[in-house]
Amino acid sequence: MKLVQKRSKKTGLSPGTLIHIGEKKAETTTIALFNYSSQQCDERVVTTPNELQPPLDETVTWVNVGGVHKVDMLEVFGKQFGLHPLLLEDIANTDQRPKLDDYETYLFLVMKMLTMTERGDILFEQVSFVLGRNYVLSFQEDATDVFQPVRDRLRGGKGRLRQNGSDYLLYSLVDAVVDQYFSVLEALGEKIELLQERVMADPKPDTLHDIHALKRQLLFVRRAVWPLREAINSLSRSDCPYLREPTTLFFRDVYDHVVQIVDTIETLREMVSASLDIYLSSVSYRLNAVMRILTVITTIFMPLSFIAGIYGMNFDHMPELKWEWGYPIVLGVMGMVAAGMLIGFRKRKWL
Repeated sequence: MKLVQKRSKKTGLSPGTLIHIGEKKAETTTIALFNYSSQQCDERVVTTPNELQPPLDETVTWVNVGGVHKVDMLEVFGKQFGLHPLLLEDIANTDQRPKLDDYETYLFLVMKMLTMTERGDILFEQVSFVLGRNYVLSFQEDATDVFQPVRDRLRGGKGRLRQNGSDYLLYSLVDAVVDQYFSVLEALGEKIELLQERVMADPKPDTLHDIHALKRQLLFVRRAVWPLREAINSLSRSDCPYLREPTTLFFRDVYDHVVQIVDTIETLREMVSASLDIYLSSVSYRLNAVMRILTVITTIFMPLSFIAGIYGMNFDHMPELKWEWGYPIVLGVMGMVAAGMLIGFRKRKWL
């Protein structure tokens, strides 16, 4: 994921101009429709927005769109549901900050959906929600999502989902996205714990690369989740007539989850920063240990080199040159000097 998406192609255009910003994650656009009540649930897939019927008063309609790169399709949705051009522009811009906008007749919520691949990479996807009186529109960059449990509950008719209105459906979808954050953070926490063990046991250059990769992932996760706290708090306190008081209690529970997730992210970031400090300390300690050994060796050989240098001078008149035991005596003195220095280093705990 890029830190900054290219927006230069929007320079100079009027507000509300629909231009897709971001990577194209879906080859084709899919439109899934759920129309349900407490007694029945109708599910089907349509090819174009023109096939959608106006929401009925006695039922709740959920339209899930996978792929927002086709701006002409967004324009059709805007005409059918009376969506503001700035709202459609935010949907097409997949680099939006999580936020909540109140358009009086409907609410607009932007979130980031996080999923983790088998390789341990985190995939970021923007999902936008529009809450109306008896409908919910959701727009995703790709058809892959975490809404399958919500679909199963709608099909099975169990629980309170089909007994409530569109506001409870929005809560269920938002809660599914937030619950996925916990799974991603659990996987990140396990990776960080394994990384700390590697840092303590055998720090290598590859370990430093993994530390920076985790720091980058946590940076994106924090960027995706941190603004959501304010948006969910505003949603739980909204005066929108489509949000009933019993449902706002559930949104407050989601807000508590988001706060907990933010705290977890900060804890994981501190753990990664601590791992980096431990890595640098371990590398510095190893270097100091090597330098200490080399310094001890050099220090021991300095007086030995001095003695060998003296008896290596080529003078004719040196008193010790004619001694019969001169050579072994000098070697013995050199050995005693080396042993004495080693004993001194041991007593000072330099070795």
